[in-house]
Amino acid sequence: MKIEEAIKEYVVRIRVNEGRSERTVRSYESDLRQYAAYLADEDITDTKDITGEIIDGFIIEQLASKKSSSVVRMAAAIRSFHHDLAFMHDEKDPSLNLSVHKDVRNLPVFCTREEIAELMGSFDDSDPQQFLEHAVLETIYACGLRVSEVTSLTVNRVDLESGRIRVLGKGDKERIVPIPAGTVPFLKQYRDVLRPVLLKGRSPLFFINRFGRKVTPRSVELLLQNKCAELGFRKHITPHKLRHSYATHMLQGGADLRSIQEILGHSNIATTEIYTHVQNRQLFESYEKFHPGEKGELTDGKGKKI
Repeated sequence: MKIEEAIKEYVVRIRVNEGRSERTVRSYESDLRQYAAYLADEDITDTKDITGEIIDGFIIEQLASKKSSSVVRMAAAIRSFHHDLAFMHDEKDPSLNLSVHKDVRNLPVFCTREEIAELMGSFDDSDPQQFLEHAVLETIYACGLRVSEVTSLTVNRVDLESGRIRVLGKGDKERIVPIPAGTVPFLKQYRDVLRPVLLKGRSPLFFINRFGRKVTPRSVELLLQNKCAELGFRKHITPHKLRHSYATHMLQGGADLRSIQEILGHSNIATTEIYTHVQNRQLFESYEKFHPGEKGELTDGKGKKI
């Protein structure tokens, strides 16, 4: 069913048949119009093409700019809309696993692998300034570090020969973080070729700017802000969201929570568990896509479908 048509039908039904207050109807309609605009940007015009992953993307985008109460209401509107579609038109309900609570701000906003690839691929590494910027962002994402940890890194804490970083985190707690093999040559080039050019006098810092001074967290935030505008990203990507992306992609790749906890430097495993929402969504999507019952392929043992 066409999305615009479905929304119009739904709004009439909740106004007339369900007797919802005019305020609720207007709020739900406004939320669904924003939802429809997002779907249009994703080139989705039919309700049958909406997936749980698409809904997650919309919710994640809202988390970056709206109050938790507003996002909770939007999620309620989306669930109600899809439940109605499922009942009236016998469509699958992609919102079944959508659960947004009042503490929604604690849920991580992250980039897709494609967005990370586009971001990292947007730098001209032949330009010294862009090479430096690329190296800083690559280290944040590839190692899952806080921006303050990266900008405070000293040369003696970065061991590119063994592929490890000794990170001094919150509360002066030290942890060892592995550097991905594909990132090591890139950082070696920065250390051996670019850093000596940038160095003015002496500095123990691994990352230094063109004045030979410390790269500040604020400059990294502004860099990402400009990159989002340059690349047309709808998400507001921050250094901390690159760290969220690292943890999310590690979990998607099969890493266990304890390992992720150690690498991120979380003192409590409960902090790391916020990333399991991604894994739960993946499991649900896989179930819908591959389970024989969902595909109508179950049989009664005699070859007859049930």
